[in-house]
Amino acid sequence: MFKVVNKIEKSYDLNIGLVFDGQVEICEYISEMNKELIDKVIAKKEFVGKKGEVLKIDLLENKSLVSIALVGMGKEEDFTLDVFREVMFESLSKEKGKILISSDQELLLNHEVLGEVVFNVNYSFDTFKEKKSDKIEVELFISSEEKDISETILLGESTDIARDLVDLPANIINPITLAERVSELGKEYGFEVEILDEIEMEKIEMNLLLAVGRASITKPRLIVMRYLNGKDSAERIGLVGKGLTYDTGGLCIKPADSMFEMKSDMAGSASVIGAMCAIAKGKVQQNVVAVVAACENAINENAYRPGDIIKSMNGKTVEIINTDAEGRLALADAITYSIRKEKVTEIVDVATLTGAILIALGNLTTGVFSNSDEKYSQLEAASKLHGEKVWRMPIFEEYAELLKSTVADVKHTGGRMGGSITAAKFLEGFVEGLPWIHMDIAGTSYNSSVKWLKKGATGVGVKSLYSYVKNR
Repeated sequence: MFKVVNKIEKSYDLNIGLVFDGQVEICEYISEMNKELIDKVIAKKEFVGKKGEVLKIDLLENKSLVSIALVGMGKEEDFTLDVFREVMFESLSKEKGKILISSDQELLLNHEVLGEVVFNVNYSFDTFKEKKSDKIEVELFISSEEKDISETILLGESTDIARDLVDLPANIINPITLAERVSELGKEYGFEVEILDEIEMEKIEMNLLLAVGRASITKPRLIVMRYLNGKDSAERIGLVGKGLTYDTGGLCIKPADSMFEMKSDMAGSASVIGAMCAIAKGKVQQNVVAVVAACENAINENAYRPGDIIKSMNGKTVEIINTDAEGRLALADAITYSIRKEKVTEIVDVATLTGAILIALGNLTTGVFSNSDEKYSQLEAASKLHGEKVWRMPIFEEYAELLKSTVADVKHTGGRMGGSITAAKFLEGFVEGLPWIHMDIAGTSYNSSVKWLKKGATGVGVKSLYSYVKNR
């Protein structure tokens, strides 16, 4: 699918040369062909290398047809890795077969980002289609030195695992089958898996998670993944994922048009699972425990109700306001489990938690809440490596006033105003003073805006979590 080569030993369906605006040169491999003819075509077409500009030329070289495409990256001073992602995704999405990419500009030989783009171009959820999507094979020509692309390939594969889990429909992925799939991945990628069923969760009073899932015919599962490779480190990083494999909204039922994509309400868990695959197979030297609260928010005569008061695993009583705000309930017990049973020293939770974050940030940016400047800075740096945009949201103590209940220790929603903030504030009440990050990926887990991703599941967070854990 993607390789870096320092020798040219085969023919290609297309040879792509990457150029900056005003610096159009024939790349090293292509220069052996008819340079004079190519220069004439460039002049005739007035190709200068503007951002996204493409010039295709077919030549007869040594009795073989050679296809060349020059792709413009715009002005060098305006170049960013996001420009690279956008232009390469747009260009490669239109191609088929085996492709060689080369450039005389070292900035344009970024194998990590190019590999990421190739995975994005090739990803297609065609599991249930008779005809499968075509894939491209890309080789990047760098003559100077060999490059290790194993991490790039691992992150691409792990992100695709998350994408597949999100794209699978709820009649295939439910709490039980998700747990089974994670057990398989644990064996394949090298991490330990423990599954708690509803009986085991009842014994430790995970009443919030059980309440959300009790109306479904498929009962909840707590999925625990352990990768302990930190040697003598006292750190144990806790990752927590929201695993709502389907969300009807419960008794506060969603409108019909809002239900179609609710198979994706487990995207937080998918990101955590994908990250664990990368962390374990990449043999990152850290201790990491990931916990997924897997359940379905369904409706029957036993469904939990607005007005119910439920005791959480950590002992707080919670007044239920809206059964469609179920994710924070499941996460609260999962966070408590991570702290009290797995003894984690920090928490990063990932969830498609609120529609309010879409109103605030749209589909381009993940809203991030944290009680630690240091931890947020580490996550922000990790996200920038992979073009995953994040923005820190406020979480001032005054927002806790909106969660005060007259009949319980806390109510679980604070009204429409500042909805993503009060949801995060509710979760903060369960972290027991540990460093904590909450990533609300409701807008970014399913793409409709990012120019270097296809529409559908994005696997957002997999790469960022991997780099956050690795680069401490």
